[in-house]
Amino acid sequence: MMNIKANLEQLKKRIPEHVDLVAVSKTKPAHMVRELFEAGHLDFGENKVQELVEKQQELPQEIRWHMIGHLQSNKVKYIAPFVHLVHGVDSLKLLRMLDKEGRKNERQINCLLQVHIAKETSKFGLSEEELDSILDSEEFRKMEFVKVRGLMGMATFTDNSEVVREEFRNLKRIFEKLKSTHYRSQPGFSVLSMGMSDDYQLAIEEGSNMIRVGSLVFGPRKTT
Repeated sequence: MMNIKANLEQLKKRIPEHVDLVAVSKTKPAHMVRELFEAGHLDFGENKVQELVEKQQELPQEIRWHMIGHLQSNKVKYIAPFVHLVHGVDSLKLLRMLDKEGRKNERQINCLLQVHIAKETSKFGLSEEELDSILDSEEFRKMEFVKVRGLMGMATFTDNSEVVREEFRNLKRIFEKLKSTHYRSQPGFSVLSMGMSDDYQLAIEEGSNMIRVGSLVFGPRKTT
């Protein structure tokens, strides 16, 4: 039987202290999340709204839930009351809805803007130009209930580590650029979420301070 607590402990030993670990619990039963929570881990990631809501209702309220999948604007209302961090924000429309639902729930919703860095067109994310356009917009500047905390990106799924490294390096460059322009003197813009089970070590080497890891902790996920 897999010892997920041991897996988590081993992984934490391999990553620097400044790197936050989001344990990706998608498709895994709630009792596994509870086991790691009781061992002291608080950050868990889901990529489907329905599964996220079900687990949040069943599990301890202290858990910090991360929405790491593609989020449709019409589903924001279901997670707005509790979500800790939304990773994949890729449009002004979605920011608008997060701000609206944040206002309704009287809480600021933290999010990361997703940047398209991969060669694969199937992956979501903003181009560098779209990113600048949103951050420069008057509408975005007036938003009070959504807070951009940093950037997120997913590298190309490939065995070529140099391709992956270059993509992560590009995201780090964009992150640093925004820190010195749009977010100058705003320490709250501090999260660079990149790296998963297969490439987290490369991501950390290139500046990631948040990784999203599932299979190395919970074992292979179901394909259904």
